[in-house]
Amino acid sequence: MNQDQLTRMRDGDGFIAALDQSGGSTPKALRLYGIAESEYSNDAEMFDLMHAMRSRMITSPAFDRRILGAILFEGTMDRQIEGRGTADYLWSVKGVVPFLKVDKGLADEADGAQVMKPIGGLDELLARATDKGVFGTKMRSVIKTADPAGVAAVVDQQFEVAKQILGAGLMPIIEPEVDINSPSKEHAEELLKQSIIEHLADLGGQQVMLKLTIPSADDFYADVIANPAVLRVVALSGGYTREDANARLARNHGMIASFSRALSEGLSAQQTASEFDATLDASIESIAAASRT
Repeated sequence: MNQDQLTRMRDGDGFIAALDQSGGSTPKALRLYGIAESEYSNDAEMFDLMHAMRSRMITSPAFDRRILGAILFEGTMDRQIEGRGTADYLWSVKGVVPFLKVDKGLADEADGAQVMKPIGGLDELLARATDKGVFGTKMRSVIKTADPAGVAAVVDQQFEVAKQILGAGLMPIIEPEVDINSPSKEHAEELLKQSIIEHLADLGGQQVMLKLTIPSADDFYADVIANPAVLRVVALSGGYTREDANARLARNHGMIASFSRALSEGLSAQQTASEFDATLDASIESIAAASRT
């Protein structure tokens, strides 16, 4: 594990840019960016357009030290930006710590939750990521209702895979998302926190990161943030608008953003360079400000 990256992630101000939209979410992300599905005819063209969007964001002067880290889709990790591998460009040129999304999507809902599908070839992927200069990983599950069995299944699986990732020398971001529209969101968060704390006690002195839905009760995760087994706690925007997500995040001290859609909100393929950079700069500054509390 790169110690300079570890120090930056532990001590730095800023937030994590989630740039990891994959197959299912890519068409929507492109539509929001002003590129219709009629403008590409296959997955290869779609991912070329997505990489162009991500490259435009990453190379923008607005994408600066306010960005602590960036989460990449595997296809983005395997591509280049200005002649460098994406992870190398992020760290060497921008000082941004690179992460890789490693999950393969969600299994069908059971007990009010969706665990991850099996992650085939994970060891090989982790080795490739390490060779490319990636610092850590991210993997997402979803909790829909406050069902103890579903919450336990999600957290058990997340920590089991996290130990495999730690064994490969990478920093796992564990993401057990609680659906913001859940009718039992607060109770689900209570069950989730209890389970997380129990699992943190079994890490044997190692650290993980957590990516969590902004909680209904302000500072609800303060004890998790303070836990010595946790490097950082980051927040997902979860469908909230950027304005709403920022307001909620600012009330949760020590929690920083890891926004995807909320980060790119307002960006358009049709904008001039100056319009694009100004829009991205305003977005980054608002999210960074909410992450400083």
